[in-house]
Amino acid sequence: MFNFLADLGSNNNREWFNNNKDRYENFVVTPVTRFIEAVGEFLPTISDAYIADTRRNGGSMFRIYRDTRFSRDKRPYKENVGCQFRHTAGKNAHAPGFYVHLAPAEVFIGGGIWKPDNNSLDKIRNHIAENPELWSSAMKYTAFSSHFGKLQGESLKRPPRGFDPDNPHIEDLKRKSYMAFRHVKPQSALTPAFINDVEKAFATAMPLMRFITSALEIRN
Repeated sequence: MFNFLADLGSNNNREWFNNNKDRYENFVVTPVTRFIEAVGEFLPTISDAYIADTRRNGGSMFRIYRDTRFSRDKRPYKENVGCQFRHTAGKNAHAPGFYVHLAPAEVFIGGGIWKPDNNSLDKIRNHIAENPELWSSAMKYTAFSSHFGKLQGESLKRPPRGFDPDNPHIEDLKRKSYMAFRHVKPQSALTPAFINDVEKAFATAMPLMRFITSALEIRN
């Protein structure tokens, strides 16, 4: 997989990709589909609210084609593989879910919610402001904090409108996403033990996932 992605990084054009489509199918699509199936075996033991979907379109594996319509970067293909195991209530990448990122130089696993719509973001922020102890408990849960460290993602430069700048959780209220990731060595993703790392990361992310789904009033 990583050899193909590295070669794609040096030849990110349609002609090269079309000439190497068999490699993409054999070394990316096929093993990632098997990986999604393996996740589907343990995911219900963590929560049955999330789906491992092997469909080529609309499933857990993101399309390799980049949306270049509004980007200065016109490279047609992503140089990584992304898998999202989204909540049953979600329809796209902005839904709560678990995530696995695979690239030759970077592999990370975790969960949360990435750039939710304004209504969902307001619900999460209000839930933090109204339940500060519950939020602190989730973030300071020993297994969670030692596994992931701090949350990741972009934040506002100033406090969001309607929230007290002196709120003790103001830095979290300024977040645009609520994501927890653990980076692992890329080569570990090619070993049989990787699925165990993924299962542990997903299970450990559940305090964050439960807080988010509670804020959005959807099932855990």
